[in-house]
Amino acid sequence: MGPPYHQFCPVAKAMELFDERWTLLVVRELVLGSEHFNDLRRGLPHMSPTLLSKRLHQLAAAGIVQRLGDGTDVRYVLTPAGRDLDTVVAAFGAWGTRWTGTLGDADLDPRLLMWDMHRNVDHTAVPVRRAVVEFVFPAVSTASRRWWLVITDDEVDVCDTDPGFEVSVRVTAGLRELTEIWRGDATWYGAIASRTVRVDGPSALRRSLPRWFVSPLAASAARHSL
Repeated sequence: MGPPYHQFCPVAKAMELFDERWTLLVVRELVLGSEHFNDLRRGLPHMSPTLLSKRLHQLAAAGIVQRLGDGTDVRYVLTPAGRDLDTVVAAFGAWGTRWTGTLGDADLDPRLLMWDMHRNVDHTAVPVRRAVVEFVFPAVSTASRRWWLVITDDEVDVCDTDPGFEVSVRVTAGLRELTEIWRGDATWYGAIASRTVRVDGPSALRRSLPRWFVSPLAASAARHSL
């Protein structure tokens, strides 16, 4: 918890909880459905495990998070006060969509992109019972160049090694170009037409692929610059 501002203003009181580094991003991950420590780490790969543990303890002490279970099956679940932050996270995201500038190279991370895409799949739009989407980023370092999303009826797995299933669709793209699609700065169809993104596979799957993913970042609001 941050130092007190000694103001009665509710904004000041709220910021005493949330003005420390990473805290609101931990809440973002919890709001988006991550409950296990390792899943939270996958959404926050640049945050140290020690600091994540500290922030979770602080949020629990503040009544925002409840720690459930023990041993190897520990979950971190938002309390009613924590669930009420859903609108706060959404408002920050909408503001960031409208007003933040272009992405720097350091902002691009295939791990985060794949993790965010895997939890925003519209299963009703996937026309096969098991779809395997391979993503290839030719310009990325070898260790992070290839990723797979394995989509079944009720879950999606993220793999950074070949899962051994037949690939349904292969997407070859620049990391920036695919991230811009995910943020709503570009469209699948425009990127495919301009050949900055290539999709290989059966024609029916190629055509339907953009509908398999529903990006929460691709807000319809127009971008502005500060």
